[in-house]
Amino acid sequence: MSEHEGPGGARRSRRARWFIIAAVLVVVVGTMSVVVLTRVTSEAQQVGQAPPPVETAKVEKTDLQEEEEANGKLGYGGESSIAGRKQGTITSLPEAGAVLTRGKAVYGVDAKPVPLFYGTLPFFRDLADGATDGPDVKQLEENLKALGFGGFGTPDKKFTSATAAAIKKWQKSLGLEQTGAFGQGDVVLAPGEIRVSQLAAQLGGPGGGDLLKYTGTERLVEVELDAAKQAIAKAGDKVGVDITGGKTTTGVITDVGKVAENGKDGAGQDDGKPKIKVKIKLDDPAAAGSLDSTPVSVRFTKEVHSGVLAVPVGALLALAEGGYAVEVDEGGKRRLIAVKTGLFSNGRVEVTGTGLAAGMRVVTTS
Repeated sequence: MSEHEGPGGARRSRRARWFIIAAVLVVVVGTMSVVVLTRVTSEAQQVGQAPPPVETAKVEKTDLQEEEEANGKLGYGGESSIAGRKQGTITSLPEAGAVLTRGKAVYGVDAKPVPLFYGTLPFFRDLADGATDGPDVKQLEENLKALGFGGFGTPDKKFTSATAAAIKKWQKSLGLEQTGAFGQGDVVLAPGEIRVSQLAAQLGGPGGGDLLKYTGTERLVEVELDAAKQAIAKAGDKVGVDITGGKTTTGVITDVGKVAENGKDGAGQDDGKPKIKVKIKLDDPAAAGSLDSTPVSVRFTKEVHSGVLAVPVGALLALAEGGYAVEVDEGGKRRLIAVKTGLFSNGRVEVTGTGLAAGMRVVTTS
């Protein structure tokens, strides 16, 4: 190669160097990424002066992935309500933010605790000796056994004298009258452990009204994703999560909604775009610090190119007749290699070109 020509007729001289003056302009439209580069010559260097040092980067063989960003929210998920069914006067309540597990008192009525049981079937009747078989009996026995009050064997639908005996032991542990009978309002029911998000009742109020709202106990990320992009979200997939404040972590998609609903714009109004809810569990919950709720940006992987050559985007030189080249630095000697570009990802670009190999160093602006 002469000192005046390179691939595609790109001209060089001792008084001129390549510079990328307009950095990368990335315009995302659907799945397209457009990169605009410009080159000029610098006349600032005087004849006979040593060329200034340049920054170089190694050509790497690596995996690149194309990502789609979507806004989400870090929090404890949606709220559910709990209503009390115990007649009397409320004498104790939990604090907002409290985490309650099976057997712990949710509230107190007439100075007696009303604990939490796990389940999804509302207790629809009182249970005692003589009760007919039913799934509510099995749910009661499952909770008693989990709390250490067994003696009736494997939980089933039959209410027996052994069931009544287990109830008496449970009642004794709570300081309650040992009747061996179970009332519909004797417990509060939730699918699992809960976190109290806000109180609806007050001390002195009726025990049979609205008590509180609760969430799950684990912080998670919820994203309203355009339904048209549902294919990029699959349960079990890894995602990147950028938390407001600068912290970055990863997560795993745990649930992808099946029903599309109209999303909300910044003002909380319907934006007319069908969206699905995607739930994500953080790999490192500590990355969120003590924040109960904050906006986040989630990066979904759209496409992965494995084992490709990649350079910083700043290493690309735009040729006058179109296409790109990179300037290889070989111990101070430089030459241009024409390249074709592939996937752009996080400031790097996939490149292929005759003679280009991993380990080479290329001149770059970044």
